[in-house]
Amino acid sequence: MAMNTRKGFRFVPYEAPEQSPFEKLFDIFQELITHTSGDFDEAIDWLRELDKEYELTDENYTIDDFIEDLKAKGYIQEEFEDGGGEMGEEGENGEGSGGGNISITAKMERIIRQRALDQIFGKLKRSGAGNHKTGKSGQGDEHTGDFREYRYGDGLEHISMTESLKNAQVNHGIGSFNLSEEDLVVEDTQYKAQMSTILMIDISHSMILYGEDRITPAKKVAMALSELITTRYPKDTLDILVFGNDAWPIPIKDLPYLKVGPYHTNTVAGLQLAMDMLRRKRNTNKQIFMITDGKPSCLRLPDGTYYKNSVGLDDYIVEKCYNMARQARKLHIPITTFMIAQDPYLMQFIRHFTEANKGKAFFTGLKGLGEMIFEDYEANRRKRLK
Repeated sequence: MAMNTRKGFRFVPYEAPEQSPFEKLFDIFQELITHTSGDFDEAIDWLRELDKEYELTDENYTIDDFIEDLKAKGYIQEEFEDGGGEMGEEGENGEGSGGGNISITAKMERIIRQRALDQIFGKLKRSGAGNHKTGKSGQGDEHTGDFREYRYGDGLEHISMTESLKNAQVNHGIGSFNLSEEDLVVEDTQYKAQMSTILMIDISHSMILYGEDRITPAKKVAMALSELITTRYPKDTLDILVFGNDAWPIPIKDLPYLKVGPYHTNTVAGLQLAMDMLRRKRNTNKQIFMITDGKPSCLRLPDGTYYKNSVGLDDYIVEKCYNMARQARKLHIPITTFMIAQDPYLMQFIRHFTEANKGKAFFTGLKGLGEMIFEDYEANRRKRLK
């Protein structure tokens, strides 16, 4: 007689996975190096302070041991000035020469981007094709469930054999089986589009004012989005630019080092550069994401001088912003603004700006910024091609 077995779930208290001393410190170090914009010395100083308060290390494994492990694993490198020797070179007394500047490596930069991706988009799964679907049928690899007649050029892999054989039997009878081109039925697929995205990040001084660090979350979102696109949607393009008094593009590898400056906010310069960059893209779908917390307060005049006004919303500057929004609309470039400030005065400006572009605006704090950007990115990829 077979034994009756019971199936179910067994609940036990959660036990954190075992971590080595290096892994525990490395997790904290990654967060610190992001907040310090890649400044290794400042990050280690903070780590030492945390060690004093929370006893992160002991006599068997110290912060100095951790630094040596970072070097051995290729996460940091020590650079010497001319004549300063090489890392690990010993002096006459047999001790290390020291005196070099320590910085993070490209390997560490990639680790930081992957960490940002896990933190912000951790619930996402990578897809093989790396593309988003649109609402338009065409040659793709995602089935819609709809059938149509075969047309010259359709791939054999898209032919529905079941429906085609059924047509052959109906049209020619069962006795003498015959399958002709008129019997073939194709299952429609979703056309998968490519997207060119420009991410604009405000680096004006207000991004660190009022006791709130707004640049670090914005920087994390940029790193996560860049890692997401390069791994999940490799056919898409992402360009990142920053804007203060002026605007300029930055490579993805420089994101961990991004800092605010003593700048005003030249939103017009950022939009001009973004549209110039998108004009050179061949993709049909184009969009601009703008992360900002403040009002536009600066313009660069034709003679090279700057017109600045930080008091209220300057009508001259604001109207220039509206004109840029309208130009982007004519080019079919939607602008999605992520406003990380809750000032009703500024929110009114963003509403008018969004109306001029027919784009979208999200009035949000720092929490959930990454999820909002990804959801909007996915939604825009599903637009009908023009």
